[in-house]
Amino acid sequence: MELHVLDRGRIHADLNFALDGEVAAVHSNRDPDLEYAEFAVWNLLIDHPEATVLWDTGSHPDAADGHWPAPLYEAFAHPDAEERDLETALGDVGYGVEDVDLVVQSHLHLDHAGGLYHFDGTDVPVVVHRRELEHAYLSAKSTAGDDAYVAADFDHDLNWRVIEQDRHHLLDGVELLHLPGHTPGLLGALVEREGRSEARPSESRAERDDPRGTRDDAENVLVAGDVAFLKENYEDGRSMGASLLYDSRANEASIDFLQDLERRYDARVVYGHDLEQFERIRDGL
Repeated sequence: MELHVLDRGRIHADLNFALDGEVAAVHSNRDPDLEYAEFAVWNLLIDHPEATVLWDTGSHPDAADGHWPAPLYEAFAHPDAEERDLETALGDVGYGVEDVDLVVQSHLHLDHAGGLYHFDGTDVPVVVHRRELEHAYLSAKSTAGDDAYVAADFDHDLNWRVIEQDRHHLLDGVELLHLPGHTPGLLGALVEREGRSEARPSESRAERDDPRGTRDDAENVLVAGDVAFLKENYEDGRSMGASLLYDSRANEASIDFLQDLERRYDARVVYGHDLEQFERIRDGL
């Protein structure tokens, strides 16, 4: 089983979205400088003996040209979405859209579901949690819900495979995890590799996260996704901004659940948009 990280470009936004109150006015500094940051957008390709799996489909290439609503693009600009489209990113690691046997949508926000049009009218299964699909249509088709859904991303003739469990066996060694908080139906994954099921407590998280180490055995991976935009959300307990949380308490519970799995499986945790981590793992997991 090989895991390839696909580079889908960079989103530019105020750091306060990812780290609540990172820059705030105080009595002694009532006009602080805001920090405008870059966030990685990535997909994952899992080349498994049973199927080639695409994890998320990224932003639509026309995000900057009107596909995204103007207010959302102002807040979360993705200027290289066209340059780093799905076909290009797959080609970088030697694959094409036609090689994908199965798609998993962690959730249906506009920076994660914009490439689903490639699978319109095909028989390629698209796995999604029921709560996510329901919430996405509610949000995109009414005034209720969340602004970060664009109906044109997912309102296609797709071969939806809807799951409802909190834990779902996808393939041998690949388990989907329901991680509500950022959205109601967010999915993560536990990818178990041979020889890595036993924890190694002496090994630090930093050592697990550094692919330049000397270890020659494959490691387990926990795809946390947008339950934690950045490592600070996961490792330091820093909350994301309120606008990125559907349910803050559920998100905290999801992080607790992941941290327990991390310890039990000695897994590397992959965050949703952490640019520093992405630069370390872009050559593969």
